Parts: sequence; structure tokens; C-alpha cells
Amino acid sequence: MAMMREVAIRSVEPMDVVSVDHVGPYLQIGNAFDALFDWLGKHYLLAGEMRMIGVFFDDPGVVEKAALRSKAAVLLPGPVMDEVRSAVAVSDGVSVTRIGGGEYAVLRHVGPYSDMRAAYEWLYGTWLAQSGRQAADAPVFEEYLNSPKETAPAELVTEICLPLR
Repeated sequence: MAMMREVAIRSVEPMDVVSVDHVGPYLQIGNAFDALFDWLGKHYLLAGEMRMIGVFFDDPGVVEKAALRSKAAVLLPGPVMDEVRSAVAVSDGVSVTRIGGGEYAVLRHVGPYSDMRAAYEWLYGTWLAQSGRQAADAPVFEEYLNSPKETAPAELVTEICLPLR
């Protein structure tokens, strides 16, 4: 059964996010999120309304798993972010990363993270090819709308955000 997939074109404002680098299989980015949350907790920066974001730089079809580059990130509310900027003499592998603004093709994926490869293949291979649009030379990011710590894998909701030019 083919899944119904819909893509929304969305204008995204540039964002500064607090991030931890990850190198290796994308499905292991959880380790970087754990390190990021430990750091945020230690600095009393865990905010209820923060948004969880993964930034992905490499194509797993081209780059070997051990060399894949990504960042585990959170977007904190403005005032908290200002505090981070002044406090972060970026330590413990934590840095502030800018995600570029502009138009993004946004595909909502519901289900386990391990099933997302098919969603990416459809987004790049089918939607992008038929859309008349081109991918921008910028990383894809994912926004996690619920937490794998509190949500069954089948109910995880992720927005895959592909930058367009």
C-alpha cells in the first residue's frame, strides 16, 4: 500500500539553534541529543517550549555511515537563546548553529525514525523530480514534534524540511 504523502512549501525564518555535532550513522543521533540535554540541564536551560531539530549534512546513499555528519539541536525561546549566546563560550562540544531561512519543502512523516529513509527517497526521487524545484545547497533538517521517550515509535511525528532554491 502506498502511503499518502503531502508536501507543503513553507517559508522558514533563519534560526539559531543550540547543537551538538554527531558523526556516524544517522539513527545514532540520539546519543548527541542525550549529550545536548545533559548540557542544557546542567545550565538550567531546559525550556518547555523548546523545539527539537536534527540537521543532516550528508547523503547516506553516497557517504559511508561512519562518516555521516549531523547535529542534534534545539531551538530555545528567544530570551533563553540570548542567555545561551552570552553564556556559551561554547563548551562541551555544544555550539550555536544557524539554520538558513528561505523556502522549504516540508514532508510530515508519522512512524518510527528507522522508516524515514523511504520518506526521503520519495521526497528527493519523486516529489522533487516532479516539482520543477531544485534543492538548495544547504542541509536538510528534521523537526521532531513529539519525543521518542514519551511516544510509541508508530506515533512519532517528524517534519522533514528540504531547503529549496
